[in-house]
Amino acid sequence: HLIALPVLEMKVSEKKQIQFSLVLPAYNEEENIDLAVTQAITLLQRMFSEYEVVVVNDGSTDQTGFRAETLARKYPGLIRVLHHPTNRGYGAALRTGLFNAQGQLIFYTDADNQFDLNELATFLPLIKGYDIVVGYRQHRQDSFLRRFLSKGYNWLTRCLFGIYLKDIDCSFKLFRRSAIENLQIVSDDFLVDTELMVRAHLKNLAIFEKGVTHRPRTRGRSSIRPSHIPKTFISLLRLWGKLFLPRCKQSRPEKQKQNTGQALSFRENDQQ
Repeated sequence: HLIALPVLEMKVSEKKQIQFSLVLPAYNEEENIDLAVTQAITLLQRMFSEYEVVVVNDGSTDQTGFRAETLARKYPGLIRVLHHPTNRGYGAALRTGLFNAQGQLIFYTDADNQFDLNELATFLPLIKGYDIVVGYRQHRQDSFLRRFLSKGYNWLTRCLFGIYLKDIDCSFKLFRRSAIENLQIVSDDFLVDTELMVRAHLKNLAIFEKGVTHRPRTRGRSSIRPSHIPKTFISLLRLWGKLFLPRCKQSRPEKQKQNTGQALSFRENDQQ
């Protein structure tokens, strides 16, 4: 039996640094994890001399953790597997991965193989001029209901936080290490993508948004459920209150203006 040990969430700057870290949060992805990791290794070995794949097994009840450990033994020194003893949520898994990553560049995506990792190569030239490069799903391969809810969610985040991204929850994001070190992330659930981008926005980090291919899920089952919708909405309002209510209470308008950042956000067609 695989023993899941607790993970120490450290500051990024406390660890040895290499060129590139690819973070894969995974919960009950036994049908996908082998392909996700081997594709990542195949890609990264062509692009970097020093790299790692960080798999975060978020308390899976299937063979995800066992399969990830088997891959780590197959590729010694290239794969690290971090285990949560219980399922703590997507945000907690992502936070564990990001803050235990050793790369100067840190990238994360999902372990469900719905993205084409080869498109990461188009992000690398862009990160030289930006703090963060984020994807947005072109021709999104999800149900009509999920696409409809996603559009509404993106509109709501624009209204609440003033951040204009086409697909704020797209899990295909590349960060400079300095950007991650600048962000304090607390979300344990699916709000984490939004929290990352909002906090980056308030820190005046430069963000570039680029379209990426989205493929249908062919194996396994999504962990997103309809019951998550009201919980995410409540979490969104709580995040707004946590970040913006203190600013609303400030007595001097100029001080409020100083503390409320205006992030630089660009898309591909902005530069054409």
